[in-house]
Amino acid sequence: MRESTWHDFRRIDFEFEGMDAILVFPDEANNEKNWLLKTEYFGAFQGFELEMVKRGWHLAYVKNITRWCKDEDLDRKARFAEFLSREYGLYPKCVPVGMSCGGLIGFKLAARHPACVSALYLDAPVMNFLSCPAGLGGKCGNEMLPEFTAAMGMGLSELICYREHPIDQMHLLLENKIPIVMVYGDSDRTVPYVENGALLEKYYRENGGELLAIGKAGCDHHPHGLEDPTPIIEFVEAHRL
Repeated sequence: MRESTWHDFRRIDFEFEGMDAILVFPDEANNEKNWLLKTEYFGAFQGFELEMVKRGWHLAYVKNITRWCKDEDLDRKARFAEFLSREYGLYPKCVPVGMSCGGLIGFKLAARHPACVSALYLDAPVMNFLSCPAGLGGKCGNEMLPEFTAAMGMGLSELICYREHPIDQMHLLLENKIPIVMVYGDSDRTVPYVENGALLEKYYRENGGELLAIGKAGCDHHPHGLEDPTPIIEFVEAHRL
């Protein structure tokens, strides 16, 4: 285990089941049992996470085999949640913070292991592999498809017949009453909203799910987050344990 700091907060780096893991602690006087799980890209677009740690939340991360979401990565995250609850007294449920492919991971974690998720923050999430990485919708390219194929062992012909996209699992989150806050750019050329997050927004609204969608006019895939993360913070804190 190695100790350091993250924005002046205590940070520990360690191995969990052979994968790099991180846990950031709030100030002792402001210590809570609530925690965020950054599902991918730890250290990127940190504004929201930093504000939450300042408010007493912990921040955790465990590395993935691939950003394209293998079941074994999801199962490891569920065991990681159990480990943090047992060893550090954190709540069994967390709020995954998922940006882009991290949104894919956060969503599928909630679908596969709803018992360890209290709410979701998704940001320009990959919801439909035929859109990203395949680019079949025509609104983005397919430059990431070779990476996906190498990581997941699925080419385009397999993807066309695939039935476990996040958009195929929306009913699982609805059944488990997982509240979602989602941020997106309306000019996203990497993960087009109309082919991804918009499908989730429509499904949740039509079926009584709790979802707050926050669009950014003229924004491409980056930057993630909001200049003022207050709406995300308020939503997440309203669904704390």
